[in-house]
Amino acid sequence: MKAVMYGGGNIGRGFIGLLFSQSGYDVTFIDVAEPVVDALNREKRYPVRYVSTDKKEDIFVEPVSAVNGNDAELAAQTIADADIMATAVGVRILKFIAPNIAAGIRMRMQKGGKPLDIIICENLIDADKLLDSLIREHLTEEEQRWFEKHIGLVEASIGRMVPVQTEEMKDGNLLRVCVERYGFLPVDKSAFKGPIPEIKNMVPYTPFGFYIERKLYIHNMGHAVCAYLGGYLGKEYIYQAIDDSDIQYIVENAMLESARAAARQYGADLEQLLLHVQDLLARFTNEALQDTCGRVGADPARKLSRRDRLIGASMLCVEQGICPAYIFLGTAGAVYRYLEEQKEEQSMEQAVKVLRELSGLNETAGEAAGILEFYEMFCRGASVKEMKQRAQKMEAEYLGDII
Repeated sequence: MKAVMYGGGNIGRGFIGLLFSQSGYDVTFIDVAEPVVDALNREKRYPVRYVSTDKKEDIFVEPVSAVNGNDAELAAQTIADADIMATAVGVRILKFIAPNIAAGIRMRMQKGGKPLDIIICENLIDADKLLDSLIREHLTEEEQRWFEKHIGLVEASIGRMVPVQTEEMKDGNLLRVCVERYGFLPVDKSAFKGPIPEIKNMVPYTPFGFYIERKLYIHNMGHAVCAYLGGYLGKEYIYQAIDDSDIQYIVENAMLESARAAARQYGADLEQLLLHVQDLLARFTNEALQDTCGRVGADPARKLSRRDRLIGASMLCVEQGICPAYIFLGTAGAVYRYLEEQKEEQSMEQAVKVLRELSGLNETAGEAAGILEFYEMFCRGASVKEMKQRAQKMEAEYLGDII
């Protein structure tokens, strides 16, 4: 059985490629990083290192091979012959790989090939719709009809934390990837066109919106809040930030706000979501991952967009009658960092502009008012403890209003 992993980076090698291999597939990576492609073809295997604060363990993924994505014909042929495929290239790169995927689909159609499911491992709501539109641009009407019938675009929720790999983590091997042990892969059960394959730790589920929002609005949101507050206090690493009792309290309560909202929205088991929050808090303490507040909080403009982790989570809470006080606090931290990175003046006027232009929030909106209140506290250098106390009071005031 042949699996194609488009993207030989941290998630591709450190998560999906590993699961494909453990499920009995020969794995071929497609990537444009020549040193990685050459090394995979030379070694025919690579190490994945499970790390925790107190121990590490190496396992090898084999047999593997690689194709340079710049060789469009070979990349297309590899896709045409695949039994299963996945992408993990980053949202901004999808448009660059779409032509090769379309060419592979064309070859597959010409051969009378069987259905192919592509598991989309990109951190974006509606990633399937985006990739669908990008592929269609390169297909004729006849090919699009075949594509609709035979190619499944399957959204996935990537919960494994895989940080930027330092030279210390590589430990002398370009291909080594250090990861945490968490390895479940929820996927959209309804999107498969062929029989659902037996892949280790893959969890087919419908309606899949629940898992997408659980990842984005609980995991990613909590991680971002931790990063912005950690950065505010001058912490370099996530494990250092979450070790601060006030930050931990804020992050936990922000995730609990989203958990309660998700439970109401989807009729999900709240107890399981609360256990998930506790598991995430423990995983954030993993010192061996060396995950930085800088990396986790990077690209605050995207994180402040209307459907992303911060604004999206707060709006879900409001829709479900839950006050997102702690999410507002973390969002204010994102606004503060964005203006800092843009070397803009830290002022209410600039913050209002950011929320209007990046988040689609008018300054009169309730969400904007809550965020701006905490933003003012960042501007005047308030302590994280003061912010926590204000969030507690805001939540109590909200509860008093509805009672």
